[in-house]
Amino acid sequence: MSSRPELQAPPEIFYDDEEARKYTSSSRIIKIQSELTERALELLALPDDGVPRLLLDIGCGSGLSGENLSESGHHWIGLDISPSMLNIAVDREVEGDLLLGDMGQGLGLRPGVIDGAISISAIQWLCNADKSSHDPRVRLKAFFGSLYRCLARGARAVFQVYPENIDQRVLILRYAMQAGFSGGVVVDFPHSSKKRKEYLVLTCGPPSVPNEKDEDGESSSDDEDNSSGDEENQTVCVSDRHRPRKKQKITKKKGRGREWVLKKKEQMRRRGNAVPADTKYTARKRKARF
Repeated sequence: MSSRPELQAPPEIFYDDEEARKYTSSSRIIKIQSELTERALELLALPDDGVPRLLLDIGCGSGLSGENLSESGHHWIGLDISPSMLNIAVDREVEGDLLLGDMGQGLGLRPGVIDGAISISAIQWLCNADKSSHDPRVRLKAFFGSLYRCLARGARAVFQVYPENIDQRVLILRYAMQAGFSGGVVVDFPHSSKKRKEYLVLTCGPPSVPNEKDEDGESSSDDEDNSSGDEENQTVCVSDRHRPRKKQKITKKKGRGREWVLKKKEQMRRRGNAVPADTKYTARKRKARF
């Protein structure tokens, strides 16, 4: 049997009381969860102004990630489908507010109230049809659509994911883009099979890239020079849905003057059709009526 939890049973069944206690009491898992959450917070790029933000932890489990959010001085709301995990979070007296729910059915939060969202090892569960009524595409669409609505414009969502294959990665990214997000995938340690971690970094709304100009009015090319020199160290692959549209060819219509109208009327007369007589008003442009 595969070691991947999402391939063994639905999350609300797999994470029962015993598995939830085992997960929360493992020092190795606690360490990994803390490192992943710190990295997600780093990619979230919240303003360093000392103002607490309201964050959403999707698939919060027993609140291990929430502890890092609280230590960073932020308020948070945790959503999970496993009652056993949430019960342990309550016993641990985590500082965040906890919600029992299925992210595949939508989040049900007020529009624009969330300043950022994170998720550690949870989004890939949406790619599985655990019930006969489950359609991964429908569930991904409901999730990303509701997430886009509840996030403030310009806010980020960072999801650490374990896609089973390339098809799952493409499927997740496609429905995120369709919901209105912009962004892509950040891969840490891409050449290591054990340390490799993938993060889906999304921005609520289209990307804004300022065009800085110097005193002479010319665009600054410092960023381009730096980016070209660091191509080997880049790990970000951006898939943007806001691509420039192809320029359509504009064909000017030929003017239909008096000569053209007289020629057409003569052709109609040769065919035996009844055509009004030619006058000085033939083909004259009419004035606009008000």
